[in-house]
Amino acid sequence: MTDPMMAALVAAVLEGDVDAAISHAERLRESGVSTKDIVIYGVEAAMATLDAKCTLEQFNLLEIMLAGRAVTEVMKVLQPSGAASVVKGTVVIATLEGDVHDLGKNILKMVLISKGYRVVDCGRDCPVQKLLEIVEKERPLAIGISGLITPVIPLVKQVKQQLALRGLDDVKVMAGGGALKQSSQDKLNVDFVGETAFDSLRFLEQKLLQGGLRYNESTP
Repeated sequence: MTDPMMAALVAAVLEGDVDAAISHAERLRESGVSTKDIVIYGVEAAMATLDAKCTLEQFNLLEIMLAGRAVTEVMKVLQPSGAASVVKGTVVIATLEGDVHDLGKNILKMVLISKGYRVVDCGRDCPVQKLLEIVEKERPLAIGISGLITPVIPLVKQVKQQLALRGLDDVKVMAGGGALKQSSQDKLNVDFVGETAFDSLRFLEQKLLQGGLRYNESTP
């Protein structure tokens, strides 16, 4: 979609201009553009650019943080809490202990919510034990682990083994973020490594279509 208003929304998000981003999103909705299209062609397009910036060796962290805040505020307008029913099930997400970066995790969270998933966010600097306790309680379709720094890799490797010990082998483990996507599925001992949040979304959608995940018809 090449609508000038949509391009203006993307630009405002990337500039970290919260007020302008919200204004453009509201104008698009008032002009008849669906929330779905605003998310796909506006918010997700901006997030894809942010995700690409996070892969660069040299990037402006403040710029990314401001843009991430703009995305968050626009999503609050487009998807107010409780406005959409959950039809696809639960995903637990976390940035593991030792890593305090959470932009990638937050991008994944917003993408999943916008596509109908219930997301339980364990936060950043999350111990593996805490993650496992929440997974035992929530019984999610999958776990999404974000990691921007390499020291968390040994922790990521533990997750599937610990899930198996608790009889939770059917919970898929997805990994992403600057450090983790430089590795591989086998080396990390996970089910999927995504280049972007949208790759993880596609993985979930494909597994649901293939019957590889327990489809949840209702909100927990």
